[in-house]
Amino acid sequence: MAKTKKSKLKIIFLGGVGEIGKNMTAIEYGEDIIVIDAGMAFPDAEINPGVDYIVPDYSYLLENKDRVKAVFLTHGHEDHIGALPLFLKDIPVPVYGSKISIAFLDNKLRRNGFKECDGVVVSDGETVTIGELKVEFVAVTHSIAGSYALAIDTPRGTIFYTGDYKIDHTPVDDRPTDLTRITEIGKKGVLLMMQDSTNVEREGYTMSESQVGKSLDTIFNDNRANRIIIATFASNIHRVQQIINVAIKYGRRIAFSGRSMEYMVEIAKKLDAMHYPEDCIVELDKINQIPHDRLCIIATGTQGEPDSALTRMANHDHKRVIIGEDDTVILSSSCIPGNERSIYKVINNLAKIGAKVIYESLYEVHASGHACREELKLMLALIRPKYFMPVHGEYRHLKRHAELAEQMGVPRYNILIPELGFCVDVSKKGLLREDNVKSGAVMIVGSEEADDAYVRDRRRIASEGLIIAVINLRDEEEVNNVELIEKGTQLPDKLLDELKDAVMYRIAGGDFYGLEKDEVEQLVRKTMTRIFYSRIKRCPLIVPIVFR
Repeated sequence: MAKTKKSKLKIIFLGGVGEIGKNMTAIEYGEDIIVIDAGMAFPDAEINPGVDYIVPDYSYLLENKDRVKAVFLTHGHEDHIGALPLFLKDIPVPVYGSKISIAFLDNKLRRNGFKECDGVVVSDGETVTIGELKVEFVAVTHSIAGSYALAIDTPRGTIFYTGDYKIDHTPVDDRPTDLTRITEIGKKGVLLMMQDSTNVEREGYTMSESQVGKSLDTIFNDNRANRIIIATFASNIHRVQQIINVAIKYGRRIAFSGRSMEYMVEIAKKLDAMHYPEDCIVELDKINQIPHDRLCIIATGTQGEPDSALTRMANHDHKRVIIGEDDTVILSSSCIPGNERSIYKVINNLAKIGAKVIYESLYEVHASGHACREELKLMLALIRPKYFMPVHGEYRHLKRHAELAEQMGVPRYNILIPELGFCVDVSKKGLLREDNVKSGAVMIVGSEEADDAYVRDRRRIASEGLIIAVINLRDEEEVNNVELIEKGTQLPDKLLDELKDAVMYRIAGGDFYGLEKDEVEQLVRKTMTRIFYSRIKRCPLIVPIVFR
């Protein structure tokens, strides 16, 4: 009897490799495709002005949407769930994840005007079967509750995807990385391992989250006379819980500032993932009734986001919190690459107005959620994969991780550094590159995709300004039927008059007669552009508005 030919097992990389953020990986076997995470990334305001966030280009999945069966979440951070409102609108499939991950996702969908998803809550050790793929959720510790590694049993062998993790033997929630189960999976044999590369450049072990609690206790004790304001990631409910615990210990009431902080705390409280007496909480609009040395404010804004609570405080733009010399401000967070300038701007502004500012490089007020080199080595030693592909990191991280895997005994020819768009056929014979799939970044404004022209225009506005030319052709004999409105240009009145006169001259000469509206707009731009380049060697974005 002839043997039945097995289907190909393909790994398709749509995000999270060669970059930090917008994690998305697809696994395809036969007619079934499952997706691991669907995250977003925040844009650089100088490179992509006006863009709200960036998601992976998942055109390949849209082209094969009937074969996409489910999304599996490793955890609920934005770089792993942030693209799901758009993705689920295009491809409505079940989403499997922990209780907290599904709750965060549902909240995100509601806040963005989408209906709740078909979310399926899973427990530690649970297995979900999709066709011939069996996905097991393996508990790991990270900087958010309910995080998982995924062990995916396929007809070709087991894939182990670590997700974001660290090995914390004293986690705040008493839910450590399940090394016992991971050891069992390794002993059974793993065909391919894909591991978090974020901290591969850091030697040793990641600090325990419980150490942060000890550091916070010291800071509260040393700053008894000051009001304490702490900014941290809203999703890190273990950190928020530790802050609350320390605040209560030192007799302080707690206020939350920032919508995302309020949402996350409310969700965690409902899910019994956070505990505190109700009378310890004070509404932000009532904090003036509390003495400064009896108050702790937990806020958003760890990355210097323009509209965040901490940034508004630093800019004297917060309605209820005015920073002064009796304030101690703590940034209980790490710096996400690319945000350095924004963060140090906030720190400098806080220092200028007299606050005492404490951040990671000064005190142990943050513990990473990602494994350092010794933890990565331990995971490699337990899993003992035949093949290895590093994920979740910029290329330099992936390269160092590949070298580490080789040091741990994985042959060099069994290691592949993936890039966006890679499609890899995995079998016992090796890792075989197939034709790349379409991939990249999709820029989102509001809830809609922004095209390249939009981004080019926004860059131009940011660098050179904007001129709106209002042209009234309803009455061509009108004496003053051209109005120019400038934004961010600071042009001399003489140049504005020259621009206005040039357009009015064309109106008087009948140059616009018989032209379609878009043709009039094009001629106005051409006329004004010529003057701009001849006078100042640059040109703002010109937006004609024609009434006829």
